[in-house]
Amino acid sequence: MALRGVKVVELGGLAPAPYCGMILADFGATVTRISKIGERIDSDSLANGKKMIAINLKSPKGVEVVRKLCKKSDVLIDPFRAGLLSLLGRSNEKPAVPANLIADFGGGGLMCAFGILAALYERTFSGQGQVIDANMAEGSAYLGSWIYRSQNMPFWGQPRGQNMLDGGVHFYDTYKTKDNKYMAVGAIEPHFYAILLKGLGLSEETVPQWEDAGKEIFTQKFLEKTQEEWCSVFDRTDACVTPVLSIEEAANHPHNAKRNTFVRTVDNIPAPNAAPRLSRTPAITLASQSLPGRAKDTVDILKALEYSTKDIQQMGADGIVEIHQQSKF
Repeated sequence: MALRGVKVVELGGLAPAPYCGMILADFGATVTRISKIGERIDSDSLANGKKMIAINLKSPKGVEVVRKLCKKSDVLIDPFRAGLLSLLGRSNEKPAVPANLIADFGGGGLMCAFGILAALYERTFSGQGQVIDANMAEGSAYLGSWIYRSQNMPFWGQPRGQNMLDGGVHFYDTYKTKDNKYMAVGAIEPHFYAILLKGLGLSEETVPQWEDAGKEIFTQKFLEKTQEEWCSVFDRTDACVTPVLSIEEAANHPHNAKRNTFVRTVDNIPAPNAAPRLSRTPAITLASQSLPGRAKDTVDILKALEYSTKDIQQMGADGIVEIHQQSKF
């Protein structure tokens, strides 16, 4: 795979760091996750396929292990605050919480992974490493570049929830169906809007694209059919109308099924396949593997760092590292 041979050390943390490590692992890097002794690793659902070691980072001997590991690695993912290692909604409504997709994963983990790849590529020319300062605030701002830089365009300029792209117009919104599900509408271009009206049994004279009355008309119209019935109307058309799906429904959608967009975890939960797809060296998601124990690979990792069996057993006895009960020396 594309990152085969790249060695990554990931200090255990919350969502952004594990997600960054997941991306690098899916594309072939060897990722070693350092957990705290006694840490609940089952809270990290992105650890699949990573090598696992549990270390007491407050002990000098534990810090020595980490330093040795880093010297043999290409990348260190540090999720902690600087210095620790060196010691959107509708109008008139409360803004909706967009889960943690933007900051943790888009602005955090994904931007961090991109920065790592850029630095690794630059290293092939300079032969030097560098620090990638990736934080969620700046990453999220950069992710929103188009929104910031398009503010002087006509589809912005109104209060929240009253603009073209945030639910302020009837042809770019979501609508409840007869069976209490939803359809998403995004027919901005006039020729798409004409196809949308045809599917709804309406006309441009009845619902002009740029008049406010369309919101109420569309709301009542979509309540006349179930989501499945509306899908049968708009499938294979350019009306820009799609169903709003649950996680399970999205995984089973014919398009995603044909493209193998999702795999299944050992608990039979849908998990996205790795993206983007490389033609010669494609990534392979590790999501279908079992989640590893926090100390699963402690012994193997320490042996690779040339610690003797006696040293490893002593570090385990001293509480410097945690050794998995089933480990073989």
